[in-house]
Amino acid sequence: MPRNAATKTTTRAPAKAPLKAAAKKAPAKRAAPRKTASAAKDALLLLKEDHAKVKKMFDQFEKLKKKDDKVAEMQKLVETACAELTIHAQVEEEIFYPAARAALKEGDLLDEAEVEHASAKQLITELAAMRPGDDLYKAKFSVLGEYVQHHVEEEEKEMFPKVKRAKLDLAGLAEQIQQRKQELREELGLDRGAAGMDDDMADKPARRNLH
Repeated sequence: MPRNAATKTTTRAPAKAPLKAAAKKAPAKRAAPRKTASAAKDALLLLKEDHAKVKKMFDQFEKLKKKDDKVAEMQKLVETACAELTIHAQVEEEIFYPAARAALKEGDLLDEAEVEHASAKQLITELAAMRPGDDLYKAKFSVLGEYVQHHVEEEEKEMFPKVKRAKLDLAGLAEQIQQRKQELREELGLDRGAAGMDDDMADKPARRNLH
């Protein structure tokens, strides 16, 4: 929930696996090259993974909010989700949206996406100043989930297909996004172990927003 041009990356050729002698001297098959984590993804897949992980967190919240003995766990979930959404929005605004805007030559989808980001970030700011017992705490996070769901559907059904057809350097963008996300995670004080939003929650969830 966006500016540098995508950089080209080079990948070392993997070492060849030892070949076993064939019974009838059939031509030996080369081992398939292994993909690195960054080479296996493009920017669209990377952003979709974030979307899927966020959805799991909102689904988990809907279960936790009904249990009085899960208040601390619910608060931790909300704080971590808000931090992850803040990072996701910022890398889109700094890196992905500018590249998409230049390639698509149309601004409506990108303009709407940035307005949706602003609405979500306003709720995140309000939640950061609240506690689970406060009025509207649960309602605000549920509404944030609805905003995010709508935003994700528009991106994945409308924007992403157009970006894919525009033949951007999606692998290069993915590398920039991954690097920037890690910088922002460190700035927010999130553990490396919390990189996956469906993994265990960070030990120190952030309560401040990035600017």
